[in-house]
Amino acid sequence: MISRLPRWVGTGAWALAMVAGMVNVVGFLSFEHQAVTHLTGTTSMLAAAIAEGNTSGALHLAAVAGSFLLGAVLSGMIIQDSTLKLGRRYGVALVLEALMLAAAVPLLQAHRDAGAYLASCACGLQNAMATTYSGSVIRTTHLSGMFTDLGIFLGHAVRGLPVDGRRLRIALLIITGFFCGGIAGALAFHRWSYPALYFPATVTGAAGLGYGLYKLRREKRGG
Repeated sequence: MISRLPRWVGTGAWALAMVAGMVNVVGFLSFEHQAVTHLTGTTSMLAAAIAEGNTSGALHLAAVAGSFLLGAVLSGMIIQDSTLKLGRRYGVALVLEALMLAAAVPLLQAHRDAGAYLASCACGLQNAMATTYSGSVIRTTHLSGMFTDLGIFLGHAVRGLPVDGRRLRIALLIITGFFCGGIAGALAFHRWSYPALYFPATVTGAAGLGYGLYKLRREKRGG
């Protein structure tokens, strides 16, 4: 376990949480008012739809959850590891996420449910990309775990117990990144509507291409 958080981990966690915050706000403000970055509320709504006999609603919500799961499956196939470290195929995963977010825009503009499914799949892919770093659980598309960690650390501090500074910084980075992304996403949606998703698509796409070039140059130097 290391006590200092490398800059690339902190910067990446904040940026990905910001992307997720933007995507989720656009999902909430869209014609379906559907969260796409996490599954807790979606699963509860699915259970309610089944209990009420709402077949079409249940199928839609099941598709949203299934799309998120599919994104995580794709991440597992591409990255093939659950531990965050340089050298994995993050560039491919980020570019794929960018393509899915960009493809969701015209579908959402046409009020097609497939747009929400693509956005949910992109978020599942992102969330599964970074799972753990040096013992710290990293989830960039929802905040329940981050707020739980923050509460635990505050409780420890009140009792005078030692606090893991690295894990505390990760929690704060993801919370603030998601929150700032939500603000930016709401402002962008009210001005540009669904094309607001092109911004997080550009961020993830540029990060993926940049990472791919960095990895290629590193391999050439090593060779």
